[in-house]
Amino acid sequence: MIQPPKPVLLVVEDELAIRRFLRTALRAQGYTLFEAATGTEALTLAAQERPDLILLDLGLPDLDGLDVLGRLREWSTVPVIILSARGQEADKVRGLDAGADDYLAKPFGVPELLARLRVALRHRSRSGTADPVFTAGGLSVDLAAHRVTRDGSDIHLSPRQFRVLAVLVRHAGRVVTQQQLIREVWGEASDATSDSVRIAMHGLRHRLEPDPVRPRWLRTEPGIGYRLVGEEIAD
Repeated sequence: MIQPPKPVLLVVEDELAIRRFLRTALRAQGYTLFEAATGTEALTLAAQERPDLILLDLGLPDLDGLDVLGRLREWSTVPVIILSARGQEADKVRGLDAGADDYLAKPFGVPELLARLRVALRHRSRSGTADPVFTAGGLSVDLAAHRVTRDGSDIHLSPRQFRVLAVLVRHAGRVVTQQQLIREVWGEASDATSDSVRIAMHGLRHRLEPDPVRPRWLRTEPGIGYRLVGEEIAD
């Protein structure tokens, strides 16, 4: 019986000794590894290699690990396990709220790490993955490259407009509620309201839609939220 290939992992860690430790432990289990020593390198490899899981240190030399996680979550649902010396409960909560799937405080043992990997990968196999590029008619949204074009011309969005669009792209074809947008774009602790969402959508439509009054892609679901549609399912 042919065994399926082991998942591909991306290790993001600036300390060489820890990378060597993880490389030895994980390759012994048959995993394929990519390694990054900086946040910038990690984001590039995540987009290019599409790993099945990311092990992310928080104390990186160029970007804080939580910033890397936030940018990653704009376009990817890949499981992320934080590996960090910041072991306080508040640090763990911040990491999980930022989109991490698990948090393992240093120092940790190999058996526990492998068990956490197996759990996170099982969750991924059930939920599937998201394509970081959305195209519909003349609209193209490349979440990994942070690039939006319409009929080949670049469209420049504000950071918040891009975050709203990223949530809609990740759920393309499905209704995204106003509360979900508030939670994922503004944050649970913000004072944003449905009016905040409507203002953001108004601006986004004026940037993206040929006719904002009769939107082609960004549809309103009255009383519920919004839906990003492609031409093949547009009504």
